[in-house]
This record gives sequence, C-alpha cells and structure tokens, in this order.
Amino acid sequence: MPNTYINSGINLNTAGTKLDSLLEKEWLLSNTRGGFASSTVIACNTRRYHGILTGSLEPPANRIMTLSSCFETIDTGQRTYNLGVFEFPGKILDEGLSYLKSFSKDIGVHYNYEIGNIELRKSVYLMHDKDTAAIVYEFKDVPKEFDFSIRPLAALRDFHSLQNSKAVIKFEKRTECIVIHHDSPDSYKLLLSCPDIAFEPDPQWWYNFLYRAEKERGQDFTEDLFSPGYFKCSIDSPARIVLLASLRNDFKPDNFYLHDIDGVIRQLYEHQMEITASAKKDEILKSLYIAADQFIANRQINANISTTILAGFPWFADWGRDTFISLPGLLLAPKRFGEVKSVLATFARAISNGMIPNRFDDYTNTAHFNSVDASLWFVNAAFEYLKASNDDETFKKDFLPAIISIINSYQHGTFYGIHADHDGLITAGDSETQLTWMDAKYQNTVFTPRFGKAVEVNALWYNALMLLSEYLENNDINDKQLLNTMRARAGIVKQSFCKSFWNKTWGWLNDCIFPDGTADASLRPNQIFAVSLPFSPLPLSQQKAVVSIVRDKLLTPLGLRTLSPDDTRYKPQYSGALLQRDAAYHQGTVWPYLIGPFVEAYLKVNGLSAKTKKAARKFIQPLLANLTEDGCIGSICEIFDGENPQKSKGCFAQAWSVAQLIKAYLLTKTGRL
Repeated sequence: MPNTYINSGINLNTAGTKLDSLLEKEWLLSNTRGGFASSTVIACNTRRYHGILTGSLEPPANRIMTLSSCFETIDTGQRTYNLGVFEFPGKILDEGLSYLKSFSKDIGVHYNYEIGNIELRKSVYLMHDKDTAAIVYEFKDVPKEFDFSIRPLAALRDFHSLQNSKAVIKFEKRTECIVIHHDSPDSYKLLLSCPDIAFEPDPQWWYNFLYRAEKERGQDFTEDLFSPGYFKCSIDSPARIVLLASLRNDFKPDNFYLHDIDGVIRQLYEHQMEITASAKKDEILKSLYIAADQFIANRQINANISTTILAGFPWFADWGRDTFISLPGLLLAPKRFGEVKSVLATFARAISNGMIPNRFDDYTNTAHFNSVDASLWFVNAAFEYLKASNDDETFKKDFLPAIISIINSYQHGTFYGIHADHDGLITAGDSETQLTWMDAKYQNTVFTPRFGKAVEVNALWYNALMLLSEYLENNDINDKQLLNTMRARAGIVKQSFCKSFWNKTWGWLNDCIFPDGTADASLRPNQIFAVSLPFSPLPLSQQKAVVSIVRDKLLTPLGLRTLSPDDTRYKPQYSGALLQRDAAYHQGTVWPYLIGPFVEAYLKVNGLSAKTKKAARKFIQPLLANLTEDGCIGSICEIFDGENPQKSKGCFAQAWSVAQLIKAYLLTKTGRL
C-alpha cells in the first residue's frame, strides 16, 4: 500500500501507563455523509458518541448510533481470552488491555494484539461515501488451531441519546446478512455481514455500560446494548476476517457486500493522496490537511447537493460562523476550490433578509439565523476565495449579489434588531439574545452579555465595507454610486470604531458597547480580529498595543483565553455539569482556533522577517504536538482548560481549531496561505 501521512502510533505496552490517560486519548474517522466512527486508543467507549458506526439518515443530519462495539474472544481449548475492554459501574473489564500492544491511525485505526503466540491486527475503516464500516481481523501468526468469535453490541438510537433494555429490538437472519431493527415498520436498520464466519443466534441484552466522559459532564452515563448473537469460526492458519456494518432506511443488500476490502482501502489511500497533493513534501502540512478533511461533508437543500463543513465531532453539524472561519484553512489552503465554491453556495442559497444561516438543524435542513457575525464572516470568506482562486466570474455571478444584500441589510436593518446605528457601527440584539460566538446561556443566566456593539462584529463590518470598496474600485462594475456609498460608510465606521472601542485607561479595546452607551472593558480575545482581518480600523500603534496585551494576558501554549486571569470572573477550569461548564465556556477557557488570528496579527504588526516567523512558530508548536500525541489523535479539540495541565475539553475534534492551525502554520512558514 502507498505510504500514509498521519501514522500516529502509541505503544500500549509501557510499564506504569495509567489507564485513565489512555481513556482520554481518542480517535475519529468520518465520511462525507456526516457519519463517523470513534472510540479510545484501547477500544473502550467513554462517550455516548463512541462507536464503530454512527450514520446519517438525512446527510449530514439525523445521525444514528448503530454498532457500538464488538466483544471478541479467542478459545484455544485450554483457555478463553477476552479481548474487549469495557467499563461498568464500579469496575472495568480490562483483560483485553493486557493483550493490546499498540495503536496506530492512518486511513483507518489499528489495534495490535499478542495473545500468547497468536498475533492479531484489528482494523476499523469507514467508507468514504457510505454509512458502512468494516472491521478487519488479520491473524498473522497462528501456531495452532483456535476458535474465534465476534459478538456485535448494537445501540440503535439517536446519537445524542442513550439506549436501555426497554427498547423492543428484533433481528432477522438472512442469507446475506443479519438485520437488526426496532419493532416498527419504518425502523432504520443495522445490517451486519461477515461472509467467512457462521452466525449463531443468541439474543442478549448487556447492561450498564458506563461512559465516564458523560458522567464527568453531569449527564446520563449508562447504557444497555443489544446483541443478536455471535459470529464464530475455527482458525488454523493465517487468516483475514471482515465484519461489515451498515445503516439503512430499507433492506437493500446491493452495494453492501464488499468482497474486495483491498479495493476499498486503496480508494481511501487514493483520496488521502489527492487531498494532500498540494502539500508536496511537507509532512506536517499533509497531516493537517488529512485532519481538515474529516470535517468536509455533503448537504442537500432543495434538491441541491453541495459541500458543507461540519463544525465539530462528535455533536456539531454545520454552523455558518464556524464554516467561514474554517474555510480558508480547511479548503482554500489545500486548493480545493471546487468545494469552496460549493460551501459558499450552500449557505448563499439559504440567505434570508440579508442574513446567512448561523446553523442548520440537527435533524432537518431547517436554517437558523441567530447570529450577528456569520454573514460578515461569509463576506470575508468569499473575498478570500476570490483572492486565492482569481475566479472573478464565479465571484461576481454567485457571491457578489449576496455580499451586497448582506451589507445593505446590515446597514438598514434585519433580524434581531441588527442595523447600523447613527455612528455607522453595527448594533444587535438585546438582553434576551446571544448573537455573537460567546453565546453561553443557562436557562435565564447569560454569562457573557454582548448585545449592542460587539468589537469583533464591528471589525468585521469595517472589513466588509473596505473589501467591497476595494473590489468595486478595481473591477469594472460601473456603479460609482455604490462605490462612493461604501467608501463613505467605511470612513464613518473607522472614525467611530476608534472613538468608541479604544480604551485609553487600559490601553486595549472595549469588548462591547451596550445600547445605553456604557462600555464593557473586559480583556477578551475578540479585539484581536480588529488587527488580524485584512482591513483594520486601528492605527498601527493601537494594533501593536492590542497584540501586546493579548500576548501578555491571554496567550497560552494551546490558544487564547477568553478572559484575563486578572478578572474576578475568570474560570481556570472547564468541568462539571452544564451550568458549571457554561459558566466557564467564555470566562477563561482556552480556544485553540484563536491562535490563527493571533499569529496573523502578530506577524502583521511585527513584519514577516525570518526572525518574527520563527518567533510566531513557537506559538503553534504545542498545538502541532497535540495533533498526534494527545486528545483526539489526528485532530484538535474545541477548547482547553485555562490553566495547566490544560486538558482537552468540549468536542474532541473541531473544524476551526484545525483550520486556524493550518493558517497559522502556513503564515509562519511562508507568510501567506
């Protein structure tokens, strides 16, 4: 097989390795339908979202957990070896860990076992465009005959929920496969096929699997899993056994049975080669591009199938704000221009009253518009596409009308009271709404009230006006009135921005100006966007001051804190039940995606010399190490704790975290994407 670029290997045979630390290392495989497979490096599920196959009934939404795990045994006649590792209340069944010697990840994930003189490699692969997973068991050294069995453990449920034994689940043994489904005519179905092994019906419920990550988050944390029976065979020589699992609305055996697993593996490698081609010999960049690809999926809106970006695994679908912050790193950097066009078109088709959707529903294609900045990030992303591709024809035809619609709607007024105030700045929302990315709210408690004029929103607004002005001036649009209007608006906004947001007392930017004119002077990272965006309303001296204070107070090895440690509201740890987590979400918790705008701002005010790029590279080195060593192997999480040891929290794989690391890496290497 061709070489693979992410080949993260973990030796599990190290004396003194703590079980808890192994249970914190996770992996992810995803497909273009929003489906995924995930677990830990010791194959013990610690989340409700862990499993061999989570598929999508309405890609990329309405996701269903199907095959949770498998319990494998080897019986030599003298002894039975149990390979599974499971946690139950008060105990962990970890016999299998004593045989597990190493874990690695490339286009699939691989567990290597030594059971006496028997060598077994268990691999999991996820089909690129189907909700089908393959578990491949390869026995390399077989000194004498033994029996091998696989007992599938199914969780047929919405991927956000948990299953209990009250569920009425049935199964059918067919010639081609085993079909597991709920006792209802419209039930979705889990199809299991293992052509080389006989199936023995033996329906059982296995009770009280404990998911420790859910317990730590203050949520329900135990589940019952259903098993229809087991596959069993005798092995007396080197062998390969393939178990397939697929989610279906109907029983359709066609295109399900894979007799050429090597062909599937080859296709996965070829896709990996294709998406990393532009990285050439840069192995770090190749690994980053492979991480980026995990978030690319398809969405169907009004019979149109187009590309979208999932915000994070395991629980997020596609979010507008995250998509447009992520797009330059995930798709523009590797020159996947066709998919960039498709992503922009996905959201542009759903525009309403000059607003881009903030997100699409988890279960339908319904668009939600509760964001003040998503539309402005769309404007920036569209111009980034134009700059990278020089595709003026597509830009002018498909994206320029949406950009003008957004700017005019924001100027004159749209949903949630979003409009330009008398000073030209954008104001939005009220005390009941959370429209910026710092949107944590528990019942009636708002932890970061930012209604009115938020600093990054108005930095984006000025940037959008300037981008459009520059485009109109340099292209044959023949609309001088529009050009003059944009120039005039930008001039007013620049003057008002400096006057309203620059805090002379503290030497940084106010975070928000409330409708009554009072300012929230909290030291937060949102001000970094007023420097990092292509057009800044600030003079250079103030840009430098912003970068300096953010570096001194908010920068950590893994990203920027959301609040200064000097603030009495600062929360150093993100943990506990939902109330405690929401209270810390934007009150000190570190967000790795912010390393991108910080590095960009740092280089912008200090220049692109070899010395400054080398200094900036040190800011991202811990995140590059994290990509292959900690958290979700081969990705970057959503958030980290604000203080050491800065454990990974939230989504274990987050699109904009990976995207902005790509952007920062390229900036420190070449000074550009």
